[in-house]
Amino acid sequence: MLVLILGIIVFLGVHSVRIVAPQWRLAKIEQWGENKWKGFYSVLSLAGFFLLVWGYGLARPDAPILYEPPVFMKHIAGLLMLFAAIFLGVFIAKPGRMKPALKHPMLIAIKTWALAHLLANGDLASLILFLSFLAWAVADRIAIKRQERAGLISAPNIVAGPVSNDIIAVMIGVVLYGLFVWKLHALLIGVQPM
Repeated sequence: MLVLILGIIVFLGVHSVRIVAPQWRLAKIEQWGENKWKGFYSVLSLAGFFLLVWGYGLARPDAPILYEPPVFMKHIAGLLMLFAAIFLGVFIAKPGRMKPALKHPMLIAIKTWALAHLLANGDLASLILFLSFLAWAVADRIAIKRQERAGLISAPNIVAGPVSNDIIAVMIGVVLYGLFVWKLHALLIGVQPM
């Protein structure tokens, strides 16, 4: 459990700099340059992600089960994961109509992913992991709104593109979902999702 918690702290910690210390972040970017900042950010993110996945794999088999979700919750989680993958596809693809409407599709994808996994898993390791991500995504969205109001950052000015970009986004999401259900989830996490 300790490795999992350390991974969460490192991964979400580096992603929280914009939330808790936006001025410091901007000062470091100015001082180091954007490429050096992105390199530092990426190395810490990858280290945190590795610890998180490894720690979850270590903690999950022995984690106490706090509740056993009914089977229908797992089906709802599967459907929610399809939407999470589509939101991720919207984030990845060029703007269509959905990206400007969603504003922050990556945060919506994370919230949906975390909620889906909370519905399907009742062990302590899962609760720690997915509640952490859900809380972080909510806090990040609140921080973005506050920073926009304070003028520290500008609201995303995403120009709507053609609907064909939305179709591409949905296709990306469906392919990602299919790959995770087929092999990737079992390969990365060690659990077959369905």
